[in-house]
Amino acid sequence: MTATTTPTDFPLTGEPLALDLLNTRPADGDLIADPAGLRAWLAGQDGRLGPVAEVGAAEVAAVQAVREAARAAVEAARCGERPPGGALRVLNEAMRGAPAHRELAWTGGGLTAAPRRAGPAARRLAAELAEAVAELVTGPRVGEVRRCEGPGCVLLFLPANPRRRWCVASLCGNRARVARHYARHRPTPA
Repeated sequence: MTATTTPTDFPLTGEPLALDLLNTRPADGDLIADPAGLRAWLAGQDGRLGPVAEVGAAEVAAVQAVREAARAAVEAARCGERPPGGALRVLNEAMRGAPAHRELAWTGGGLTAAPRRAGPAARRLAAELAEAVAELVTGPRVGEVRRCEGPGCVLLFLPANPRRRWCVASLCGNRARVARHYARHRPTPA
């Protein structure tokens, strides 16, 4: 990722937050390998996470650690298997690193109780993401999480339609249709 990375450079967003995190590691690289990539991904999450003023190496390392633990936990949970103990330890430690508390505020029209976290940005970010993973792996739809059927694609999604097969129909879906077309119309060897 370069400093010119934008939120639109991510192949699949808008899934549950835990899946959006996992999808930052497609088959051809790491989209959050540096602060610029992480900053762009955070911008694309549009209010799903608390604000992070500065993104540096500590934030990248914290998010990558949660992502790798999340990958192991989600893969196991979606298959109904026990997640590796190491993955659970990393996720639990991340959540303990910056526990959430509710903070009351007067908004002019009434009281609100918004969740807040204290601590360094890297810990707050890791905790929020680990909680999103915990919500997914303990939720009723974890078994519905699918891997894209596109050749070489590793992206995960939660289908709204049970017939959905690809992460993005205009990418992997088109590639599959084109491959089938060429296979049907391939000249036979003489």
